[in-house]
Amino acid sequence: MLDTSLHIALVGNPNSGKSSLFNGLTGLNQKVGNFPGVTVDKKTGKATLEPGVTANIIDLPGTYSLYPRRADEWVSYKVLMHVDEHVKPDMVVLVADASNLKRNLLFCSQMIDLKIPVVVALTMVDLAAKKGIKIDLEELERELGVPVVSINPRKNKGLPQLKKILLQTARQQHKASSRDFIGIKSLAENAVHAVQKIFPALPDYAAVHYLINHENFPLTQEIQDKIEGIEVANHFNPTRLQAEEIMQRYGRIRQIMQQSVVEDDPLERKLFTEKLDNILLHRTWGYVILISVLFLLFQSIFWLAEYPMNAIEWIFASVSGWLNGAITSGWWSDLIINGIIAGLSGILVFVPQIMILFGLVTILEDTGYMARISFLSDKLMRKVGLNGKSVMPMISGFACAVPAIMSTRNIENRKERLLTILVTPLMSCSARLPVYTILISLVIPNRYFLGFLSWQGLVMMGLYLLGVVMALIVSYVFKWIIKLQEKSFFILELPTYHAPRWKNVGVTMIEKARIFVRDAGKVIMVISLLLWFLSSYGPSKGMNNLQAKYEKLQQQPNADKIALQKEYRSEKLQNSYAGVLGRAIEPAIAPLGYDWKIGIALVTSIAAREVFVGTMATLYSVGEDNEDTSLRQKMHSAVRPNGTKVYTLATGISLMVFYVLAMQCMSTLAVVKRETKTWKWPIVQLLYMTFLAYVVAWVAYIIAS
Repeated sequence: MLDTSLHIALVGNPNSGKSSLFNGLTGLNQKVGNFPGVTVDKKTGKATLEPGVTANIIDLPGTYSLYPRRADEWVSYKVLMHVDEHVKPDMVVLVADASNLKRNLLFCSQMIDLKIPVVVALTMVDLAAKKGIKIDLEELERELGVPVVSINPRKNKGLPQLKKILLQTARQQHKASSRDFIGIKSLAENAVHAVQKIFPALPDYAAVHYLINHENFPLTQEIQDKIEGIEVANHFNPTRLQAEEIMQRYGRIRQIMQQSVVEDDPLERKLFTEKLDNILLHRTWGYVILISVLFLLFQSIFWLAEYPMNAIEWIFASVSGWLNGAITSGWWSDLIINGIIAGLSGILVFVPQIMILFGLVTILEDTGYMARISFLSDKLMRKVGLNGKSVMPMISGFACAVPAIMSTRNIENRKERLLTILVTPLMSCSARLPVYTILISLVIPNRYFLGFLSWQGLVMMGLYLLGVVMALIVSYVFKWIIKLQEKSFFILELPTYHAPRWKNVGVTMIEKARIFVRDAGKVIMVISLLLWFLSSYGPSKGMNNLQAKYEKLQQQPNADKIALQKEYRSEKLQNSYAGVLGRAIEPAIAPLGYDWKIGIALVTSIAAREVFVGTMATLYSVGEDNEDTSLRQKMHSAVRPNGTKVYTLATGISLMVFYVLAMQCMSTLAVVKRETKTWKWPIVQLLYMTFLAYVVAWVAYIIAS
């Protein structure tokens, strides 16, 4: 009976199709965490190989060879060297790109010499065929001495054959290759032999790596000293050995390629990808196309989301109006209508835009265009102290700053990584989208420039670009302040273009909407209910005097009870706990054009930016008597005591600019502390972003007035 606790590690070069295979094997039965002791993503999942046999699949970070440089490569390295205490794979699936076989076989040959049971999963065979490359799988399998299977995880092809071979390997029908890929021991025979006296079961190639990297392995000090002594006694030179090893491996790989690979066209035909890159990566047109793609992205958020958002607003307005007439008036009915219903509407009305944004971003990633954005941006990034690798975290920041900051781990240069962490929160994340949407709809007319360019879409794009521009300026300033000097190199492999996987796009949209409703929704609902209480109740003396005042006014002859009731609700809100708090901070925010209600929203949204909308929904529901009116309509008709509109063009622009630049996300500060291992940089981030937001928002208000 086969042990059902089978552990299989997926390894391979970046962009080899490893993630697609992981998704194909595990489906949605997967989770993401961190490898113990390091902040590197750990993706694990379960795959059913046959009824009753389940394997744990570990997707290790991509790497080009067994000579690690980055933190994520060190994670893969330690697992493959069996020195990671928490992850012990029984076998390895090495994912190799058939269209770049020579480069992929280098890592494969190293796996073979570690004497780990290896199965080679060959991806992109169809792309290789378009290049005129034909691979004899049987001959390649004989030459390597390990099983080779052709797969296409994007189309779910070859996965049953792969599972069958994995089962056979687990049952030891396929074992680790008995022959060495190259004679590694001859490069340092005496030193390798001495290490194997300490570890008798250690293969020759593993012994070489113990000589090179033993300081990074969990060994006792006594053993560390012994290995160090072996290096000294044998004049071990790791740099020279690595160079000789790589030369021998590529010499052997060339022989294998001659035996098992046929290239019909030695000049290689220009593929569709290369022809398209000539346009999309053009030094002029590439940037024009990039700006156009981003503009269409933000225009689409308005075009596509308008009708579902209007429908959701209409549903909640109708429900509130019906409940107001159907249930008896009291504190509990007020809680349901102005607390719960208003809070829910502030969450769900923006779900269509969240789904559309993430769907479009997923399409850009799936097609391979996101990597081109990094390539186009590298030259500009270097001028401000970053490099092209900073672009992907910053683009990810358009979705959420927390995973974006975590993804900076693949930036080797410490200064560039720190700069990227400091400026990534300036990217307009999805939490800002509800704020932008409602403010744009209030102060920007729904008109078109040149007949087809929406002013609202242009403003939305301008807000996102403002975050990018300010991030570059801030990075340039911090470049001179942070005194860390390291050389950096930008090496990026451009993936081939693919048609988007629509199932993947759909799953991502649903998953992100679920996360928004679950995570942001909990915060919004809790703060909405707290705000309902603070807005409905206040200091007893002031509230009692107010109630007595209006009871007396209503008893007067010819009293307009409807008008008095509206005045009473407005004054009650001003004298509530929330009103007292708002009026206390109003002098500080008045220069920006904000009233006390906006001040309360600024305070509550410190926890999370999207709480702004929930706060407004609660405040305007408690303060108004039109439950069947949408939040946008209530905010549009809001006036100050002197009769002027609250949400003028100047106030709206100032508020949007403030939310572009302000650090109002406790989760982001927490993850920055975890990534930098100090509170210094989160505090610096909070202070500079708050100062920047206030000053630029004040300037914007002055100009727009």
